[in-house]
Amino acid sequence: MSYAITPPSIPSLPIQGTEDLFPVRRVYCIGRNYAAHAVEMGHDPDKEPPFFFQKNPDNLDTSGSFPYPPQSEDVHHEVELAVALKSGGKNIPVDEALGHVFGYAVSLDMTRRDLQGEAKKMGRPWEIGKAFEASAPITPIVTAAECGHLSNGEIVLRVNDTVHQQGDLNQMIWKVPEMISYLSNYFELAAGDVILTGTPAGVGPVQRGDTMEAVITDLPALHVKVV
Repeated sequence: MSYAITPPSIPSLPIQGTEDLFPVRRVYCIGRNYAAHAVEMGHDPDKEPPFFFQKNPDNLDTSGSFPYPPQSEDVHHEVELAVALKSGGKNIPVDEALGHVFGYAVSLDMTRRDLQGEAKKMGRPWEIGKAFEASAPITPIVTAAECGHLSNGEIVLRVNDTVHQQGDLNQMIWKVPEMISYLSNYFELAAGDVILTGTPAGVGPVQRGDTMEAVITDLPALHVKVV
């Protein structure tokens, strides 16, 4: 049996310190997972259960270049910790969740905020604002064996050397084990899944020519040029 067309290549991410690649299966993103960010987006973090949306696996991009997307005049940066899974399952207990983590990376959830806002007003899905080409710049993955499991540490985003976002991983409303467990109640998680864990306050627009630096303690910095 053969394919009717040439199958696309498997989206993958480099792993720091090795020539091996991490194959990406799905990308889950949690919304409003830092209280201050929830407030700046007009929501009360104390009254909402977690919610997730998805990006496409090939939206993850390690090129260091972010092409300003079409059909938008208001594209925002959101710095996030990315969690890569080596295994999965259904109904994963919180106290077993970290056993499924392969490693961590620094990522950006770039957002066409104007298109997302229009979708919100009409009660439509967010993908047009979130899941466009190169919308998730990301570093190589650092294995958990190398960096440990990250539950605290500074998370910072600079634009043109000016700090725009700053927080600590311990400020997450839903921690990494809780996110994995919660997601596994609704989806069957598996090796190759990537979870973007939310962003601190200070999201804002970028322009062509801007440079972004995203930093999380114990991980390599992410440097991205807006083109």
